[in-house]
Amino acid sequence: MTQYRALIAELADEAVTSRVETRDPVALEPGHLRVAVEFSGVNFKDALALTPGGGVVRQYPIVPGIDIAGTVVETTSDEFAVGDRVVAHGYEIGTARDGGYAEQAVVPADWAVRLSTLSTREAAAIGTAGFTAAMSVAAVVDAGIVPSDGPVVVTGATGGVGSTSIDLLSGLGYDVVASSGKPAAADRLRELGAAEVIGRLPLDPDAKPRPLGKSRWAAAVDCVGGKALADVISTLQYGGTVAASGLTGGAGLQTTVLPFILRGVTLAGIDSVLMPIAQRRALWQRIESGLRPQRLDLVANDIGIDGIGAVVDALRAGEYTGRAVVDLHRGW
Repeated sequence: MTQYRALIAELADEAVTSRVETRDPVALEPGHLRVAVEFSGVNFKDALALTPGGGVVRQYPIVPGIDIAGTVVETTSDEFAVGDRVVAHGYEIGTARDGGYAEQAVVPADWAVRLSTLSTREAAAIGTAGFTAAMSVAAVVDAGIVPSDGPVVVTGATGGVGSTSIDLLSGLGYDVVASSGKPAAADRLRELGAAEVIGRLPLDPDAKPRPLGKSRWAAAVDCVGGKALADVISTLQYGGTVAASGLTGGAGLQTTVLPFILRGVTLAGIDSVLMPIAQRRALWQRIESGLRPQRLDLVANDIGIDGIGAVVDALRAGEYTGRAVVDLHRGW
């Protein structure tokens, strides 16, 4: 087994630093895979892993990167064969065990998903953010909400989850309204499929929150939380669903039971970290067919390992748009 390079994050003197290290492969335990990592991504959780006090890493040093996409080069599992293309994300990857910012990664076989029609680059471009978007859109579709029911709003529209959600929803025929605080991104959001672009919700941030507002949305994908989520809940149509996955707008939620008991709305929580593997594999099968993003090239920005720092800085500042795909063949 050949040595491999890895990006190591270390915590010292209340600062997180990173460096490239050459490592020797470890022996595989039963039921594990050794994956030649070809692509990873930069998610907000990866930015937190590289931030002092980020709160997502259990113990440093660690190889960050919560997304792994590559090819199996060794296996002690009957489920997978050498040469299988796989994607793995969630669970403890990049937070409690080494993740995708390395040329090799070892993961339990029951955390991995075999790819059929997607390339490893496409899988990484989708990654945790796109998978969360697919979960969110599936929650809307599976709730029985159809395009003729009315518009679907997507908050935090320029982020990885929001961008992919717009792509998926528009591809399914929904009338998508993109909510964003970045006016310069309006044209790009329309390219992704948004029929309308509006500002951050609530549109009047100084207005007193109302338990019930005028019905506007058949459904929503909320990537923000806080005031935006409260506004969406109060303005859903009767029987509407909001799939909530974000908290960049705050973890608090100022609302009442009125939208739930008077309009029958549903607040669907979206978590991709601990999703059981059978459900995870089933959703990836849907992503490879009817929930497949059509405009990945508009969302994905390819970088090398040396480009991660700049993306992390932009994510911390709330200035990054789209999805950074880390090519493990570049930038060492």
